[in-house]
Amino acid sequence: MDFSFTDEQSMLRDTVASYLADHYSFDQRRAALKAEPNWRPDVWKAFADELGILGAAFSEEQGGLGGGATENMVVMEELGKALVVEPYLGTVVIGGGFLKHGKPAGADELIGQIIAGEAIIAFAYAEPQGRYNLSDLKTTATKSGAGYVLNGHKAVVIGAPYATHLIVTARTGGSQREAQGVSVFIVPKSAAGVTTRDYPTVDGFRASEVYFENVSVGADALVGPEGQSLPLVEQVMDEAVAATCAEACGVLRRLHEGTLEYTKQRKQFGQPISAFQVLQHRMVDMFIQLEQSISMTYMATIKLSDSDVERAKGVSAAKVQIGKACKFVGQNAIQLHGGMGMTDEMAIGHYFKRSTMIEGLFGSTDHHLARYEGLSIG
Repeated sequence: MDFSFTDEQSMLRDTVASYLADHYSFDQRRAALKAEPNWRPDVWKAFADELGILGAAFSEEQGGLGGGATENMVVMEELGKALVVEPYLGTVVIGGGFLKHGKPAGADELIGQIIAGEAIIAFAYAEPQGRYNLSDLKTTATKSGAGYVLNGHKAVVIGAPYATHLIVTARTGGSQREAQGVSVFIVPKSAAGVTTRDYPTVDGFRASEVYFENVSVGADALVGPEGQSLPLVEQVMDEAVAATCAEACGVLRRLHEGTLEYTKQRKQFGQPISAFQVLQHRMVDMFIQLEQSISMTYMATIKLSDSDVERAKGVSAAKVQIGKACKFVGQNAIQLHGGMGMTDEMAIGHYFKRSTMIEGLFGSTDHHLARYEGLSIG
């Protein structure tokens, strides 16, 4: 199978890498996270205007560059290398996914706003009781005239503090965990009745608890068929998991490279600790985990266009490998750095925090292992 990239995809990678090298250093990131608004709108605007990467995964008819999942993978890996907190995943991958597949009213207009850097989307799907069950919903959307009224609470909505729109899963029918009755809505964050409690996450991102109290939306807010949108949610979520795996590959690469560089400088008994064979073996094992993760991420990205079952199996298999690699590479990177690895001044600890968060994002290793097993048996 040919895993080589096209000239356009390679150019996209080089463009993103070059910009981040010049404008997104570790010190610049730390400074931005400590000051309001806790992210860099100037970088987001540059993504839109200077680089054009916010349109990389959209069709030319929609004003994009004609790419898709592979372009998202290329961009996400570079964002992972720089620990970028700007909401590409929530806006382009997840928001763009719902707009492309669900084709709601006004989709092309909102896609144009995404490409221009004007619209920022956060995915409000998780609920305190739901764990990783996408259909476990207490949030409701009740018919009211031609529209709907939303009530409920969504937990840990990544990117919500700076979002302009929320994509919300809600129950329009059926019981709490039933597959039938799941619907998806686009809700302006400024809508009456939407309140948020914002907070930082351990890896430097921002999230919110989002509350909906009698939030009225029109019929045009519905994404996909009413009560039949669980397959759409699963499809977009699989695309998000594949993109997250790509980000993890960037994070893992920096964990490995940073550890390799440090062990060449750190001396014990008059020689660099990289000269000790047992540590060389450890770093080779870290490299193997990285390479396996890259291969599995490529495979998952390719399978996004396969049947629902094959897509889901490929994505869950990749997420299992990513979860194991994040734990192994991250913990060994910290151990080989010693106490220095956990200081705020060293980048390695920040990469470790992000890798730890990725392991549980959109489903833990155990969850995806069980999902893969269920799909294989079924």
